[in-house]
Amino acid sequence: MLATAAVALSVASFGAAPSASASAKNSSSVTTITWWASPISTSGGPDLRKVLVADFEKAYPNIKVSLQTAPTDTDTNRADLVTTISGGATTPDVFMGDVIWPGQFGAHSLALPLSKYLPKSFFSRFASGLVAGASYGGQVYGAPFFQDQGFLFYRTDLLKAAHMAVPKTWQQLASDGTALAKAGKVKYGFVWEGDAYEGGTCDFMEYYADTGGQVLNSSDTASVLNVGDVTKVLTFMRSLVSSGASPASVDTFQEPQAQNAFQNGQAAFLRNWDYAYSSSQATGSKVIGKVGVAPLPTFAGQSYPGYSNIGGWNLYINPHSKNTSADTTFINYMTGTQAETVMATQFSEIPTNAAVRANPAVKKLNPPFAVLSQTRLVPRPAQNPNYPKISQAIYTNMNSALAGSTSPSSAASDMASQLKAALTSGGL
Repeated sequence: MLATAAVALSVASFGAAPSASASAKNSSSVTTITWWASPISTSGGPDLRKVLVADFEKAYPNIKVSLQTAPTDTDTNRADLVTTISGGATTPDVFMGDVIWPGQFGAHSLALPLSKYLPKSFFSRFASGLVAGASYGGQVYGAPFFQDQGFLFYRTDLLKAAHMAVPKTWQQLASDGTALAKAGKVKYGFVWEGDAYEGGTCDFMEYYADTGGQVLNSSDTASVLNVGDVTKVLTFMRSLVSSGASPASVDTFQEPQAQNAFQNGQAAFLRNWDYAYSSSQATGSKVIGKVGVAPLPTFAGQSYPGYSNIGGWNLYINPHSKNTSADTTFINYMTGTQAETVMATQFSEIPTNAAVRANPAVKKLNPPFAVLSQTRLVPRPAQNPNYPKISQAIYTNMNSALAGSTSPSSAASDMASQLKAALTSGGL
């Protein structure tokens, strides 16, 4: 976490978020809304949620916010909300939810279509790719609140000694990683998340997006998975192991395993989320002062940089809420420049607001922030209510090819078949 005093940055310099509802600010009556949100800041310092609520209530004294702490486990959180909202409860009014919920919550009337209540100009504030990931059926259901994404972390000392540039293509990364490992400079060339779980889908989507491929059609109702492109992606991912660039055990790696290998000095390159940088510089790490951050590579012949998968959280509105005007005012403020700047400067959360991401003062805060405006974002295919089964079809077959138990071509065909089946299965 960054101390406020360490950042000579005025929130006011970015300008306050415009009001989504002038009546909410000027009315003499007081409206109370309930915000359901899991803890965001966990380092023992101030509670980010309470800081933002206090700022909001100061800006809008006629709206009070009752904070309800949601479960930290995403699946438990989701299950609780499904039960509560499907039962017709009018609270919580606003809830913080995963970026992969729009399809499920939109299809089952568990969230309000924000694009029917907020102007089109509201959605232009977000970084490219975020609104598409928050949509379902032509409507936007989630307001991007704070996010995460994939980055390339690399050993600056190893690359300097070997006279290597930061790789801009996956092929170059594989070649350099293999060379460093075979020369005994490091145990592993490149570590990442290859296990059969949601993180595997995230990594796969980055490679696949770099081919220009899409999983769902424009209406998010049918698969347009290109088996040929998937075969190429899986062939490359498997080659990372067979060439020696990545360890054979990478098919069991999730974020902690990949991170531990990198910060213990065992790997030259790492694909992980933004927290990986601060973790690599924490006490006990063997790579303090030796880590650089860059956008992810792409395949040779494609425009650099590659795509980074979107993680993070959105703000949704309960369709049974009796306080829609106050709810949209709250969401407008929380995604505006003032609140997003507080999240970035005081709590090191990646802002979704494009103006805040691009501001030079914010970019100076840490290496991941410095490259945010250079990155390209791709969502997972969560704009369909059957996303859990869609993701399972992706990560199980990706992992099977990576482990060598299925050929890349067979795994690609199986992925396509299982995707079609997933799209006709049940919802929640």
